[in-house]
Amino acid sequence: MKRLYIIGGTMGVGKTTVGQQLKKDLPNSVFLDGDWCWDADPFQVTEETKTLVQDNICHMLNNFLQCSVYETVNFCWVMHEQEIIDSIIAKLKLDNCEVKCISLIADEENLQRRLTRDVQKGIRKEDVIDRSIARIPLYQKLDTVKVDTNNKTIAEIVAEIAQL
Repeated sequence: MKRLYIIGGTMGVGKTTVGQQLKKDLPNSVFLDGDWCWDADPFQVTEETKTLVQDNICHMLNNFLQCSVYETVNFCWVMHEQEIIDSIIAKLKLDNCEVKCISLIADEENLQRRLTRDVQKGIRKEDVIDRSIARIPLYQKLDTVKVDTNNKTIAEIVAEIAQL
């Protein structure tokens, strides 16, 4: 039985770091960051580009799920609306696959601290802080397992997810 982890969370909560570590810690594992499927300049959010990125994501996830080499597929993306999660799952071939939908959660203080570090390193632009904090409440409304990341190490978060 394969396992698919669908990991959402607001910007800066640690999705990519957690996904990369899960890939290392779980046997025969592969990782897809949804942002890799929509890396454009200029970044434009339109109905056409939203459809394009979801098609890209689903195509890659289905390929990973069909590959006999991988037991675990780790996927992360912002996914702040239930419709996004449901739309992706509806397009996947999930025979013999257990799906775990997870939202990484952080409080405003922890999120601001993490994002400020990224801004100082030049990894992100400063406007991401307010946008990310504004999305915090949206994740409580989702039909996902909530994993609190506040004041936890990556190893602790990954261990919690791996036990789900």
